[in-house]
Amino acid sequence: MKQLFLFIGLMCIMSSMAQVRELRRANTGNRNTNQNVEDTQSVEETKERPPIDQYKIITSRNDTITADTSLTIQKAYKYNYLRKDDFELLPFHNIGQTYNSLGYSFDKVHLRPQFGAQARRFYYIEAEDINHFYVPTPYTDLYFKTTFEQGQNLDASFTSNFTKRFNFYIAYKGLRSLGKYVHSGTSNGHFRVGVAYSTKNDRYCLKTHFTSQDFTIEENGGLTPTARQQFVSGDPEFENRPSLDVQFEDAENKFVGRRFLVDHFYKLRKGNDSTQNGQIKLKHQLFFKDKTFRYEQSRASDLFGQALETQNLFTEVEFQDVTNTLGVSYQINPLGIFEFNVSHTDYNYGYSSVFIGDNSVVPNRLQGDIIAAGGSYKGQIGAFKLQGDVQYNFSGDFDGNYIKSQADYQFSKDLKATARLNINSHAPNYNKLLNQSDYQNYNWFNDFDNVKTQYLQAEINSEKFGKLDASITQIQDYAYFGFIDNPITNAAADSLVRPFQSDTEVRYLKLKFEKTFKYGKFSLANTVMYQNVLDGEDVFRVPDLVTRQTLFYTDRWFKKALFLQTGFNFKYFTGYNANAYDPILAEFVVQDFEELDDFYTVDFFFNIKVRQARIYLKYENLTTLFETNTSFSAPNYPYRDAVIRFGLVWNFFL
Repeated sequence: MKQLFLFIGLMCIMSSMAQVRELRRANTGNRNTNQNVEDTQSVEETKERPPIDQYKIITSRNDTITADTSLTIQKAYKYNYLRKDDFELLPFHNIGQTYNSLGYSFDKVHLRPQFGAQARRFYYIEAEDINHFYVPTPYTDLYFKTTFEQGQNLDASFTSNFTKRFNFYIAYKGLRSLGKYVHSGTSNGHFRVGVAYSTKNDRYCLKTHFTSQDFTIEENGGLTPTARQQFVSGDPEFENRPSLDVQFEDAENKFVGRRFLVDHFYKLRKGNDSTQNGQIKLKHQLFFKDKTFRYEQSRASDLFGQALETQNLFTEVEFQDVTNTLGVSYQINPLGIFEFNVSHTDYNYGYSSVFIGDNSVVPNRLQGDIIAAGGSYKGQIGAFKLQGDVQYNFSGDFDGNYIKSQADYQFSKDLKATARLNINSHAPNYNKLLNQSDYQNYNWFNDFDNVKTQYLQAEINSEKFGKLDASITQIQDYAYFGFIDNPITNAAADSLVRPFQSDTEVRYLKLKFEKTFKYGKFSLANTVMYQNVLDGEDVFRVPDLVTRQTLFYTDRWFKKALFLQTGFNFKYFTGYNANAYDPILAEFVVQDFEELDDFYTVDFFFNIKVRQARIYLKYENLTTLFETNTSFSAPNYPYRDAVIRFGLVWNFFL
């Protein structure tokens, strides 16, 4: 860790020196040496920072946005460990553990199975989350926030353009939090580094990045039945949460993920200088992923059924995926850009040895090659902006295909409509197909059918009337984790976890509306989400209603040197059978034995902005000051108590 921050500091110094030298060359002309020294000092003392709109952030989809240091309610919603709005998520008590889902989105498509350990997906930084930059001077983003007991959360990033055509980016996000309950600590790290480069004639462009992420979670299995009653009772004796007994205190799971991406193209034909008509690009992408997940426990627990070992339980699964994609794009005005591509994937998922049980043999590996082909389109026909992508696996052990399309229409400056249609077929996640463990029940090898998903979404966005998002999803052969009765009578565990594939179709309707009302210096931000599982509610669970209302006051103090934002945030959702959490798999499991009651929480916040710094103070879950906290994030996992947390986001323009 120390070496990493030292490296970031050195890069800041080197980049600053490089850009000072560039500034000197730009301002000294043909004067003599003495004049150069004097003029350089003058420039360094009097130079002004370039306008903020010159600091560009380029997303993975090549959308360009400018750096933004404003303080808005949307920024306040994103001030969390994910740095995303977590409206549709229910956090566990400690930061970095996981989240239960209050809503789902099926806008992503896949050709192949995913790794598994989906309880870690919430904070895993995907390739599409990586940005590149164009900045006239070095730019730093610093995030800090307190955690729960003996820990902090920091996210620091630095980027600099060594030249106009070469950008370097490095970042690290670290988390350590002990937690309020026994053996519930988290220790997570996210390292990212990237480069963007283009030649002077723009014929060749390169974007590449590397990430290394590790999540270490102490697992305790949740509260014991007795401790659960003590928690719900509100007895002051047990407000000291470490006094509540947990199922075990000796388990840990760890997820490690590394990724390397190279995405580059060469213009075989530049096309017309102004319209780029007739432009031909040769594209190549190398995508390497390496993931490891392990579970270790000192002594076997009866909670998970019969164990093959009584002590020093250890299971580790590894996954490597290398995909090379070669494509050619051709721009034809006014139709748009057409692309054809072909890809080869080499995958390897598995364990160190074969499992031989009393009645079954579980292999140790899924390994092979997949060749896929497809094409994409992006263009504008009349007032419609259109995008489409089609891919199909035509060789390999896993069948898969998808069609992804989007249409945008701008009715006016204030009103925009978007429609999306995704049709996807892919194999279930690897850990539903093959799994091994030192617990007898967690060994399986399944031949499941592809999960087939149709997703239709419509979105209307207006500053005046608000934003309405409606989607309907239809899923055949839905794969999930559920419970079976323990065949051993009088066992400590009544039920055991297994993967299933549903015979019934899942149909899921989701409506979400967002609108902010303003009166003077007061504002009321509203987010309301209605959901209905039309079919398949036995295997797919969501609350019917989720709402968030934020009443806040904004003002400028001290001759407008300080911007203030303060108010209350209220969140509520109706009761539902929230999924249970399984620490061995790091997965959520559909359950029928417990319903989370109607849930609500109130937070008070006081945020200020001074220059480029935004300072946040929040009193979370105020309701527990006046009544007993009886809320849970998942069965046997209590929701967090009242706590004061603070931190900041600070941007530096060097």
